[in-house]
Amino acid sequence: MSDEPEPTAAPGARPERRRIRYELLECALHGHRLAGTDAAAVRPADALLVREDAGGLRWHRCLRCDAWLPLPPPARPARDTLPDRESIELPLRGRPLRDRYVLRLIALDRMLHCVVLAVLAVAVFAFAHERERLRGPFYRFADALQNGVGGPTGAHGRGLLGEAERAFAAHGRTLWVIGAVITAYAVLEGVEAVGLWRARRWAEYLTFVATSVLLVPEIYELTGHVSALKVLTLVINLAVVVYLLVAKRLFGLRGGGRAEAAVRAHDSGWEALERVHPGPGGGSAPAPGRTVAP
Repeated sequence: MSDEPEPTAAPGARPERRRIRYELLECALHGHRLAGTDAAAVRPADALLVREDAGGLRWHRCLRCDAWLPLPPPARPARDTLPDRESIELPLRGRPLRDRYVLRLIALDRMLHCVVLAVLAVAVFAFAHERERLRGPFYRFADALQNGVGGPTGAHGRGLLGEAERAFAAHGRTLWVIGAVITAYAVLEGVEAVGLWRARRWAEYLTFVATSVLLVPEIYELTGHVSALKVLTLVINLAVVVYLLVAKRLFGLRGGGRAEAAVRAHDSGWEALERVHPGPGGGSAPAPGRTVAP
């Protein structure tokens, strides 16, 4: 970090928008990613990742957020020098890291759906299995409730009690089919959640197709009765579909998978590290006692 004053913006210029540094957030949650902390010696060719000052203190660069952290040489080194680039796994940074946060947010939404649907499926199966035993107590409870509020007794086909009465009147096979459909939907949501959490490309396609298919009944439901929950659900699903299609370049849009791989290499590859801090001959080690971030 330099002691020089920061440059001021030109008169009339618009201030630069502050953006979320996902690299700093990731390092705050999971710690810095350093290389060569177990190496016995530091070579001039390692200056991109590790630099040694005159006092023998080593400055290690975080591979994710580009901060420089001072560490003493290892007391018991496990290797002679830093590993080759091919042996170092670079963490995500830039747009790929941002996309991972967005995908995991969608994955949490899908996991919530999976849990709710799984509970509902268990309830349907349990009801189908115990329906005959529950039929008598249910109708006695419904009659007592109606009598208590001065309403009619027996089946009336309205409200929550009417829905429950229709459930008791439904064919047993119909209930098992409904339970199986809900279970399949819960499994689908769970598969989407796991795949998106692990940033798998196939999960992006699966989520896009499944969500797009559900948009049709969601829009149709709004033609009959509009509620805040239905509108919110539709907006969230539309946002997911647009994000996956445009930002993740599905079906060849905006260059497709090749462009996605190019962005990953540009923001998370060795080229990205070299753009921020130069390698050999690019400068001396940071001043002792300071942690330097870009």
